[in-house]
Amino acid sequence: MEYQVEEVSPVKRKVSVQVPVEEVHAAISATVALYRRDVDVKGFRKGKVPSSVIEGKYRKKIIAEATTDLVNLHINEIMGELKVTPLSGIDFDGGELVRDQAFDYVLGFEVMPEFVVPSFEGLEVEEETPEVDDKEVEAVFERMRSQLAELEPIDEEREPQDGEIAVIDFKALKDGEVFENFAAENFELPLGEGQTLVDFENLVKSLKPGAEDTKEVTFPEDFLNPELAGKTFDMQVKLKSIKKKVLPEVNDDLAQKAGGFANVAQMREAVINSYTESRKQLYKSNSQKELLDKLLKQVDFQVPESLVEKNVERMLSETIDRLERQGKGLQALGKSIDDLKEEFKPQAEDLARSEVMLLAVAKQESLNVDDRELDFYFQQLAARTGQDFTQLKKYHIENNLMYAVRDRLLADKAMELMYSKAEIKLIPAKSGDADGDKEETTDSSEETE
Repeated sequence: MEYQVEEVSPVKRKVSVQVPVEEVHAAISATVALYRRDVDVKGFRKGKVPSSVIEGKYRKKIIAEATTDLVNLHINEIMGELKVTPLSGIDFDGGELVRDQAFDYVLGFEVMPEFVVPSFEGLEVEEETPEVDDKEVEAVFERMRSQLAELEPIDEEREPQDGEIAVIDFKALKDGEVFENFAAENFELPLGEGQTLVDFENLVKSLKPGAEDTKEVTFPEDFLNPELAGKTFDMQVKLKSIKKKVLPEVNDDLAQKAGGFANVAQMREAVINSYTESRKQLYKSNSQKELLDKLLKQVDFQVPESLVEKNVERMLSETIDRLERQGKGLQALGKSIDDLKEEFKPQAEDLARSEVMLLAVAKQESLNVDDRELDFYFQQLAARTGQDFTQLKKYHIENNLMYAVRDRLLADKAMELMYSKAEIKLIPAKSGDADGDKEETTDSSEETE
């Protein structure tokens, strides 16, 4: 195997590789030998199948695997000799092996820009000290009480009010016909919590038990159910009854039901710990960002475009996933994919600059990621996504994605190292900073169970 390297830019490399016929033949033969050892073919004993039969029967798979194995072998050799580490995936252009023919292909990748890493040892950054207000704990208790509340009928002949539960039968009518996907009986609707359309809730709140009425309701364009979105229906509603929430007392019985706590004191401690740990991680993350920003202000370098594009694609994917979980599409934002990509680009470039700095620190400090750490990463990813560990790792290997995974883990190590060597100045928590983690502690009974 021979190769030539072209420096396309300070961060881009192009490697042209030439593989002689003999090496092509050896790569295919090696893969055939593995198949010959492992596969069963009717009419032959295992391991005794002629190579010609194996290659004829599994040609497509054999050629694909032989090509992948050979290219990956070359990539490791070339990167080792060049002493470079691709910043992202490696682009491959070259097709597949053909027996008795030389094989030429091209690799394209980006590398880390060269610059001097500023000193970070002893660099001073501020970090807020986690604080938990009694009002926040009480608010969690109130949510627990609401979740465990019992419903009690209200016998008064009056319209339902906010904070109460309206028990209704309803259906959507279009041209006098019932819309089958939007109807229910004895549906319990909490009032005043924004769980339904304002016009529909106002219709419910205009009724007394036993009464019914029909009014036009227009559903918004981004309504969760696409069959109703943007359409107008006659909503027929009958109020069956009104119920009120009877909240339990804050006592040891509530603590037991809310999360298996022995008493209220233990439940309070768990809520405080949940808030404290959440804020501790948030404030540490803020402090690390401040530290990284201080270093980035001291250097200038070209940002590899592949890192920017990767960040843009990730941000776009996260936006689409979030909308889909809400039952919406991109049209709900009123923006095209190109609009969003342009909008995300500045933030994506900032993230790329941070990645480059962290990888430069990792290189300077001789940090590395071993196979055990990689396996642990894929085990966690497999557990989180419900995928098979072996297949997940194989996919990353076959698609030249292992460098990107290593980079991510190296960046995390570099950030922790920088943080450990910085001068952390603890300051009181700033007013309003805790708002960002309130959603995380909305149901502390689950988090601390």
